[in-house]
Amino acid sequence: MTAYRRTVRLVLSLLAGLLLAGTVATTAQAEDGYRFWGYYQWSGGQWAFAQKGADGVVPADGAVEGWRYALGGAKPRVPRAAGDFQAICGSTPAESGKKRVALVVDPGTPADALNGQTPGPATGTCVVTDVQATGAKILAAVAPVRIEKGLTCGIAGYPSAGCGDQVKNIQVPATDDPVTLQIGAAVGSSAAPSPTTSPAASSSDSGGAPWTGIIIAAVVVVVLAGGGLALNRRRASQQS
Repeated sequence: MTAYRRTVRLVLSLLAGLLLAGTVATTAQAEDGYRFWGYYQWSGGQWAFAQKGADGVVPADGAVEGWRYALGGAKPRVPRAAGDFQAICGSTPAESGKKRVALVVDPGTPADALNGQTPGPATGTCVVTDVQATGAKILAAVAPVRIEKGLTCGIAGYPSAGCGDQVKNIQVPATDDPVTLQIGAAVGSSAAPSPTTSPAASSSDSGGAPWTGIIIAAVVVVVLAGGGLALNRRRASQQS
């Protein structure tokens, strides 16, 4: 593993630790954020932020991977549909020597979009691939991926430009309405099912962090750490 990837893992792990410790909930005051594709895994009935890049994750058979494009600040913006493996891959037969991974791709809402661009529907695809396939390979099997400086910047041509762009004074909704996935034919299967749809399902906003790149994550870690220190000092002065 390269030094760059080790650094990415370290920064993202630090950020995840801050989120789990509740730092974001107590110190997030500024509503500045970024537009980006977030990478998640379905775990324990909710979406959880991936603590490794997609090229470093090897999902197991039966796993559910998720991507969500959103305008995010302190509040996580996870895929708006649940990671229902049965709905996405249930009609795709298992194949010897391969694995089935359900992939949810959610381009987000018009409010998340860059000016002049329109997000497509959220989709679910069953990917049948070799057992060692990474999250990056699974995503690339479904749609073209635009990579810049090691970051996933566009999926299936959306957005057509930009990558982790900072946005000032953002307005993040308290909740995201659930959506109905458009489920397409399986990819890589010799017996692909017909496209269908899955029922709308709420996704939990509690598991996941909004930053997927080392640059974004590093900035946020510094800001959150500084905010937490300031908050602790203010509380100490009030109690003295």
